[in-house]
Amino acid sequence: MDGKILVVDDEESLVRLIGYNLAKEGFTILAADDGNVAWQMIREEKPDLIVLDLMLPGKDGLEICRDLRREDNDTPILMLTAREEEIDKVLGLELGADDYMTKPFSVRELNARVKAILRRNRGMTKPVPETKETRIGDFIIKADQYEIYHQGQRLDLTLKEYELLEVLLRNHERVLKREYLLQLLWDYADGVNTRVLDVHISKLRDKIENDPKIPVYIKTVRGVGYKFEVNDNV
Repeated sequence: MDGKILVVDDEESLVRLIGYNLAKEGFTILAADDGNVAWQMIREEKPDLIVLDLMLPGKDGLEICRDLRREDNDTPILMLTAREEEIDKVLGLELGADDYMTKPFSVRELNARVKAILRRNRGMTKPVPETKETRIGDFIIKADQYEIYHQGQRLDLTLKEYELLEVLLRNHERVLKREYLLQLLWDYADGVNTRVLDVHISKLRDKIENDPKIPVYIKTVRGVGYKFEVNDNV
């Protein structure tokens, strides 16, 4: 697998370790130990993926992630954090990080996650030859444009939100297990805290439900997962 990866961490030994192992997989490695340096490199080198530490001198990881997404730069980001608090992980995802890992971590697992993120990102950017619309209740899926409309209005979705909503819509009235959704959309179930899925479900509800606290579309099936119900008259 090829591609250019920027590794950003102020621990020199960790940068060398990550870079060495990713280079063995065929990636070109760039490195930075400072957030301001990393920001400049992102603009100049345009990496295919960023392995980004949360705590950095200069701009920290969350600032870099937030500022990139504000500029509509969708370069995939794998966030690294030494913190155990859930809020840091959730905040990183809400600002646009594609995934996170808590230190210490397995380098083999990091390699697998990098490859999974790049596969998903490259798969979503491949051109689709047909331009078809799929109508499900009062939703319209335009798969070739990665867009979903609700009651005639295009939803403002991140790539991951689009993927999740499309899966729910195409499997409407079926209960989808949490493990299935994590495996399908994140490529691995065991390494992902289910909170990641809950955050994305919550953000979707904010965008499509009249009252997110009393959802009529995305229903929680306790102890199992989620089910999308078609409600034409909502």
